[in-house]
Amino acid sequence: MTGQVLVLNSGSSSIKYRLIDLASRRWTARGLVERIGENGGLLVHGDVRVERRFPSHEEGLRAVLAAFAEHGPSLDGVTAVGHRVVHGGSRFVEPTLIDEEVERAIEELAPLAPLHNPANLEGIRVARRAFPGLPHVAVFDTAFHATIPPYAHTYAVPREWTDELGVRRYGFHGTSAAYVSRRAAELLGRPYDEVNSIVLHLGNGASATAVRGGRSVDTSMGITPLPGLVMGTRSGDVDPALPAYLNRVAGMSVQDVDAALNRDSGLLGMCGANDMREVWRLVDAGDPHARLAMDVYGYRVRAYVGAYVAALGRVDAIVFTAGVGENDSRTRSLALTGLSRLGIEVDAGRNAAPSREARVVSPDGAEVAVLVVPTDEELEIADQTAARVAALAR
Repeated sequence: MTGQVLVLNSGSSSIKYRLIDLASRRWTARGLVERIGENGGLLVHGDVRVERRFPSHEEGLRAVLAAFAEHGPSLDGVTAVGHRVVHGGSRFVEPTLIDEEVERAIEELAPLAPLHNPANLEGIRVARRAFPGLPHVAVFDTAFHATIPPYAHTYAVPREWTDELGVRRYGFHGTSAAYVSRRAAELLGRPYDEVNSIVLHLGNGASATAVRGGRSVDTSMGITPLPGLVMGTRSGDVDPALPAYLNRVAGMSVQDVDAALNRDSGLLGMCGANDMREVWRLVDAGDPHARLAMDVYGYRVRAYVGAYVAALGRVDAIVFTAGVGENDSRTRSLALTGLSRLGIEVDAGRNAAPSREARVVSPDGAEVAVLVVPTDEELEIADQTAARVAALAR
């Protein structure tokens, strides 16, 4: 497939987009619309900024199309539209051409991702009206994790929950993990299906994924994006009985606890900041809460790395990605401190050297390579969209 793919990521009050040229594998335009349905709306299209109210996603996308028409580049070469969809449940395990039936299925999966799937679906419906003659493809965050074996994705809960309610580990950040683990194999100069890696996607949301030969075999997030590593505002792993305990002793409802664990916990809950730069500033200023927060953060990452070393048996690479993983050398060092007996070490000089390129930050001859690989979920979505459309055309 040739031409360009328009990649759309619709959130509850935003639309992020990139126009990607398939021949050069580079984006030719990108931008976003923020605060849809709110006052103070903002459209950013390259260097262009438009501040006004966007009452709906449809109005937002119309404004994006107007920005393309006025400021370029042309959309005449667009051959498909790729959509990020967070949750595909057990039904969608590969990129899927969107029709009315697929839309209904994404809507039915909304209880598994109530903050994400409805917004993703709204963007799909708006874009299909705007581009009725183009193929639209849904790329699911959960799809990469469909290869996790049953013993790793099954919870020890009543079987009826699993069979009738879809209760199991699904995992997220799959599009990022797929791209990054493939790039890691390229960086090592080895076939993808021969490389075992642990992908540490560290941003405001954070996850760890064990990848054996290009296939996800375990991941830290679960039926929702809440469990696993400590995140900016999410708690990560807690005792499953915590909601019941807080209900008994503090009268908090399930909804109250759920909101607090997702929005008021993690680094923010422990030290009052969720931007890692601010957390480190507080650490350097001697704040004991920030110091403890980073100790908890680092410990949780190391614990998952150790678990996934055991799960994989052999690890060729630890791969850092996303905003914190790509840019924060102190957090990378903290996350792997004390793992030298597992063959995992960071070279201080390489780790501290600023770069935006994929690179090795472990010492020469290290048993396990430690890599920093900038993620590109939009390029991965474009590639998967193009591959799906090409397969249907054959």
